[in-house]
Amino acid sequence: MRIVIQRVSEASVSVGGELISKIEKGMMILLGIEDADTEEDVDWLCNKLSKLRIFPDENGAMNLDISQIEGSFLVVSQFTLHAMTKKGNRPSFIRAARPEKAIPLYETFLKQLALISGRPVQCGQFGADMAVSLINDGPVTIIMDSQNKE
Repeated sequence: MRIVIQRVSEASVSVGGELISKIEKGMMILLGIEDADTEEDVDWLCNKLSKLRIFPDENGAMNLDISQIEGSFLVVSQFTLHAMTKKGNRPSFIRAARPEKAIPLYETFLKQLALISGRPVQCGQFGADMAVSLINDGPVTIIMDSQNKE
């Protein structure tokens, strides 16, 4: 699983011009699922996200996690995070999991993140053409990959 984390002061998702999810301060998570991913990847990422100290304390240092700021998550499925661009100019998405594998892992990710973090989790609509809006606070943007734990 590959995720892009953005610390936000607000974020929202609309489908067909209709607002379906919105959060105030917290994390906007773009989630890409590949064929090699399992529930172990879900657990690892959800544990990391719930404890990730990317929010400023009273001195402006990144020392607080999402529960300490009473923030929320907004998770959007993003198969294009697994784009391969080595050959040619058209990205290949062959490593991205097909919906029959990706949807159950996506749903498990949403449930586990809420359970482990104890924070509200909003989401996009899997497979839909979504309009995502956000205000990146910082800016703070972090990339994590459960297949390459750095």
